[in-house]
Amino acid sequence: MRVLVPGSPPTGTSVVTGALSGGKPAVEAAFAFPENGLVVHTGQARAVAANVKTSVSAASSVGRISIFDGEITARTVNGSVRGGATTADFRGTVVDLRALGKRVAKRSIALGHWGMLTVRRSGVASGSLGYHSFVTALDIRLTAAHGGLPAGTEIQIGHADLSLPSAPAPRLTPGPLPGDRPQLLPKVTEPLIGVPQIVTPPLDAGPYMFPVFGPSSFVDTYGADSAEANYYHGDDIFGELGQPLLAVAGGTVFSVGWNRTGGNRLWLRDHQGNLFYYAHLAAFSTSVRNGARVKAGEVVGFMGNTGDAQGAVTHLHFEVHPVSLIYLGYDGAVDPTTYLQSWRRLRNLPFPLATGWAPSPPGVVRAPEPGALLIGATDIASGGLGAAKP
Repeated sequence: MRVLVPGSPPTGTSVVTGALSGGKPAVEAAFAFPENGLVVHTGQARAVAANVKTSVSAASSVGRISIFDGEITARTVNGSVRGGATTADFRGTVVDLRALGKRVAKRSIALGHWGMLTVRRSGVASGSLGYHSFVTALDIRLTAAHGGLPAGTEIQIGHADLSLPSAPAPRLTPGPLPGDRPQLLPKVTEPLIGVPQIVTPPLDAGPYMFPVFGPSSFVDTYGADSAEANYYHGDDIFGELGQPLLAVAGGTVFSVGWNRTGGNRLWLRDHQGNLFYYAHLAAFSTSVRNGARVKAGEVVGFMGNTGDAQGAVTHLHFEVHPVSLIYLGYDGAVDPTTYLQSWRRLRNLPFPLATGWAPSPPGVVRAPEPGALLIGATDIASGGLGAAKP
């Protein structure tokens, strides 16, 4: 995040770039501006940038935001952008945004006579030097002096951008080209072990559901450098602590429990044999045990930051392991981004309460007490029975 005051250098959290971070997230504690936090005060912030062979991506997430001593508040702000060649996909989400005592339901509103608030301000520019795109999940611009800041001040929260150089002209080389007869193409005889996969096989055991219920955002971190493995095997989906996590397909859950890296984690096998990995859960649904059968869209757990994500922004680490690549072992994981973009998001849950449990990590005397978590439901009284959709 950044505070841009005319005539002064930018103030904000550290800038993370793909060239320097190698996909490793940077996490910072609460941010305040000025020191008393009357203008801006936030909770923990997280930023990650990844630069892989076929694409680049960046994402940022900030929690518990208060601006101008509570005139503007939000629970979480997430911004992400991903691009390759000459295109980009940018996303910005703001959870529980309120301004001047009212919930914000529009992308842009006036703040009295002194400013404008915009959700998901984005832009794209391309030219001979390359391609540039950005997204700012929450952007506040002052049109008049306010809160001790002059007109022209801009407050950016959940900012991510990327720049791609112009692609060189393709060089034709002797040999088979795309579109030639299959028998002319080179044959790959060795399995692709230890490197990111470049294929995303179709999954035919659907329908498939997006794994997080409610507002969330995700960034393509697949293939980035990882301290725990040769590379990052999945994507991170950002949301709120306790946010329900759903079975992406009907199938069987296994390896339900805790380990040092994934924290509370589980695996789901669909009816075709494809595998899906969920990590860093705060707790599991009480219906989830090893060997339990679940339906697509059923709550299997709740988002958290356990394992090596402890102290980081709350998120779900999610992986897809197609059955056709299981012979590669753990390196059979593929980039889940295109699947996540196409899967349907569930609008309503069948019941507004769910209970959860969590195992005791080694060295801990007892697990957290099971309890009821309010996960929200659509109020059918607000729009009549006809407004409720599955």
